[in-house]
Amino acid sequence: MGRQSQGRMWLLGLPWALALLVTMASSGPSADPPDPASIFADLSPEELRAVRTFLMGRPELGLSPSQGGPLAKNSLFLVELLPPKKRSALRFLEHVGARPRREARAIIFFGAQAEPNITELAVGPLPRPSSYRVLGFKGGRAVPFSARPMTRLEYELLYEALVAAMAPLEPLLREVTGFGFQNCSERCLTFSDIAPRGLGPGERRTWLVIQRFVEGYFLHPAGLEVLLDHQDPDPRRWAVRQLWYNGRYFASVRELAESHARGTLPLARLPEPPARHLFSSYEPRGRFASGTPTEVHGAKVCEPQGRRYRLRGNRLEYGGWSLAFRLRSSAGLQLFDVRFGGERVAYELSVQEAIAFYGGHSPAAMQTKYMDAGWAMGASSYELARGVDCPETATFLDAHHLLDADGPVRFRHALCVFELPTGVPLRRHFDSDFQGGFHFYAGLEGRALVLRTTSTVYNYDYIWDFLLYPNGVLEAKVHATGYIHATFYTPEGRRYGSRVHSHLLGNIHTHLVHYKVDLDVAGSGNSFETMDIRFENISNPWSAGARVVQPWLHREPRRREREAVLPLGRPAPRYLLFSNPRRRNRWGHRRTFRLQLSSHAGPVLPRGWREERGVTWARYHLAVTRRHENEPSSSSIYTQNDPWDPPVTFENFIRDNETIEDQDLVAWVTVGFLHVPHAEDIPNTATPGNAVGFFLRPFNFFNEDPSVASRAPVIVRPLDPPSCSRLEIRRWTPPSPGACVHPEPFTYNGTYRLV
Repeated sequence: MGRQSQGRMWLLGLPWALALLVTMASSGPSADPPDPASIFADLSPEELRAVRTFLMGRPELGLSPSQGGPLAKNSLFLVELLPPKKRSALRFLEHVGARPRREARAIIFFGAQAEPNITELAVGPLPRPSSYRVLGFKGGRAVPFSARPMTRLEYELLYEALVAAMAPLEPLLREVTGFGFQNCSERCLTFSDIAPRGLGPGERRTWLVIQRFVEGYFLHPAGLEVLLDHQDPDPRRWAVRQLWYNGRYFASVRELAESHARGTLPLARLPEPPARHLFSSYEPRGRFASGTPTEVHGAKVCEPQGRRYRLRGNRLEYGGWSLAFRLRSSAGLQLFDVRFGGERVAYELSVQEAIAFYGGHSPAAMQTKYMDAGWAMGASSYELARGVDCPETATFLDAHHLLDADGPVRFRHALCVFELPTGVPLRRHFDSDFQGGFHFYAGLEGRALVLRTTSTVYNYDYIWDFLLYPNGVLEAKVHATGYIHATFYTPEGRRYGSRVHSHLLGNIHTHLVHYKVDLDVAGSGNSFETMDIRFENISNPWSAGARVVQPWLHREPRRREREAVLPLGRPAPRYLLFSNPRRRNRWGHRRTFRLQLSSHAGPVLPRGWREERGVTWARYHLAVTRRHENEPSSSSIYTQNDPWDPPVTFENFIRDNETIEDQDLVAWVTVGFLHVPHAEDIPNTATPGNAVGFFLRPFNFFNEDPSVASRAPVIVRPLDPPSCSRLEIRRWTPPSPGACVHPEPFTYNGTYRLV
């Protein structure tokens, strides 16, 4: 995944040593929103503005606008909801406590001081903030200023520094690419930046992949990679430290320019990009051999009798399901208070991190280890296209982010909700009489409700889904698509991927995604056990002298945290069970939910190696810990730029090896896959085969399949067996679904603006 120069992203930083609480007179109490789910709702534009206005007005903070000015300034980087503590939230949801105080999480870069730092604040109460306090990380860890995410201002200065430094190479670049940096209009070069930005703590030197700025520029590297040191807060001291061109390293711009001038430099001349049918574009080219039509609309989703779900603010209800949701700027989708049939199944389900670790021959490729929370992947939620990203019938929702901006930015249609026909029955049976007829047929159509958003982190697009099924099953799923992160092809690069175009290498990489699953199965006191089969060889009780080999259930209670980790690279037990030891169903079983993984995850680095310290959660398919308020997330937005000594180290969550029997538990789930790019990844990686996730499935939680409450089954019984010439057809829905056409034409906006 490359990161591009135009309209760059932003990141954040760390806590400071200022124990400060500021209080002002409040202008009055605020009205409580009507729905309890609103305690988890994202901040409104008005709340975002109120927090910014309050903080900008505090003289001791000395804040400047985010845009413009020097890098060495104090600025507000991020504002988002600070969720309430679980104990307070549950007391309120169960009507035994007051509504929790509503607060914001604010991240401030303090760059205008001798020892710059990053500080996180809790600001409240909302909607009229009057005080703030410092937020810290577990163990009191501080975050160095060098770990801050990139800002738009730093990207602008980086681009200016690059253009100036590349001036002596303009003849070379024009000759081999036909594009340049100097005085260009349409034939310009751009760059994607690589992270982490160095080889150890405190560094901020970034490899930049130079590319031709055409449609799909990620697939158009020029053969030049530049290491630019931008650690100093004064951009005048930034400098190019090294270069790589067409397989060779150069110590300076001058050395490379002189090699070109002497005619001793082996050149890699790129072909002129065509005006139409550029290989990196979506423009149709070629024809299918069958000749079947593709220029007409295909199958569509419709709601002939209207929507079968209810959306009230951030409360979503469907069949037996009810949940609250939000789209946090830092890391994306987060569900709270997930219930089925009125009973809480999980307190929180959320995306924590998405990483992609690469290999390659060029310096940029071998350095690429992307950790996308560090690029604020939750705020990369651009507009979903009706009829493509979501069905025409979907409900679309806007999101508002205050990230590296001087006010809230509206992201139009950032989320969607829709009911999806799965194309396969949820249940069905044909009961044959084995004489050419049948006793009955019964089936229940397959449907699921989908909550969706996307994260476009420069080249890669992640499609994030939570699916709710009528039988009490919840699925979390992510599809990977978008452009591959590709580098310039050299013969030495073949062992790190595939040649996918004339000058293009698709680099090998592993995708891993981490989820937090705070289960409350029939209550907060849960236990974890694994179950699989073993075989026994026993005497056959009904045939003397014979033996029977058969499976039996082997259960293994996991009583402490270190017993409840399932390392990657080893096969995991097939049944991962979370149960309430004090609650049983009608048949005497513990009420249980099963976690079922859909993943091909593998290790990204050897244990303990440099950057692996920042992703210690990636050691495990699953880790189960006792829940603590000071362990809210397995990663942070600072890990990308300081993975060597990160403020959040997941391994510390399990190091104390606490007991996990009959406790409030969190399941930390890792899913992923190895991607060896291939020619069919051009122009984009396709979604089929590139989806991973997990299911939460009831396992003796209910007394029977709860989807029996659905009124959507069809039952057919013959009235005159065995001839079956007269049938009784029973339905609880109208006989015909009616018209199934969405009359509105396709529209799209695509903008995200200050509001």
